[in-house]
Formats: sequence, structure tokens, C-alpha cells
Amino acid sequence: MIYVTTETISGKTIIETLGVVRGSTVRARNIGRDIFAGLKNIVGGEISEYTKLLADSREQALKRMLDDASRIGADAVVNVRFTTSQVMQGAAEMLAYGTAVKLQ
Repeated sequence: MIYVTTETISGKTIIETLGVVRGSTVRARNIGRDIFAGLKNIVGGEISEYTKLLADSREQALKRMLDDASRIGADAVVNVRFTTSQVMQGAAEMLAYGTAVKLQ
């Protein structure tokens, strides 16, 4: 399935808008990552454990959004966006959303 952050898809014509589709996941930190991240914070540099956690969260949210689009018969999703919010101490939701469309 095609998905883009733009309103249109180059070379394609949108013939129908099906509505908003979304996918989300809630992830929590773990004590092992927190200890290592705390040490990394002292010496500086990228906290690769959190980078991987967020990357995995984005991929899962994106897959769930695309599954939602497939379920309603979409050919593509335009205006794809990501957002995140804290659900509770140490846990955050990653949300992917966009507009499902049919293409000519």
C-alpha cells in the first residue's frame, strides 16, 4: 500500500476519500534500559535503547494504520502523521494516522 505525508500522490489520481485511519501502540520503559540510559546520560551520546524502542513503536503503529486502511478497502493513505503522548509515568502511546483514499 502507498502511504505519503503529502496531500496527493505524484502520478496518481485520488477518486474517493474513505476517512481517517489510525494505528497505535503503547510502550513502557524497562528497568534495564533505564539503568543504561541513566549511565549514558552522565557521559553523553545517543541513548540507543530508547531510539530502538521508539523506532519499533513507530513501525508497529504504522503497520496497524495500514491494516486499518486495508480493512476499509483503501489503495493508499495520504497526510500520514505521527504523534506521541504520555499515558502514565514511564509509558507512552505512539499514534500513526492519515486519510485513507481510493486511487484511479
